[in-house]
Amino acid sequence: MPKYLCQGSYTGEGLQGLLKEGGSKRRAMVEHLAKGLGGKLEAFYFAFGGDDFHIILDLPSNVDMAAVALVANASGAVKSRITVLLTPEEVDQATKKQVDFRPPAA
Repeated sequence: MPKYLCQGSYTGEGLQGLLKEGGSKRRAMVEHLAKGLGGKLEAFYFAFGGDDFHIILDLPSNVDMAAVALVANASGAVKSRITVLLTPEEVDQATKKQVDFRPPAA
């Protein structure tokens, strides 16, 4: 199952909701969301700095992750970005693929 790193920040509206509900309820909501899509929550952390949260999700497909990102960002409560995570074994497989590539002429 593909893994995704979700990083982002809460808007003012999102922070008001976080202050009202607390961090544990946010984690529980993300866990429920992942299970509802046939996936699972691997990790959920809050952080200082440029990002307010770092979440690792296992979801069945890129389409599922895209649906989550669209709905979350459209809510106006968060601004997030998604990184598809690869295992070392997947990189091993990629290094064995033959790719017909030519860089642009200089």
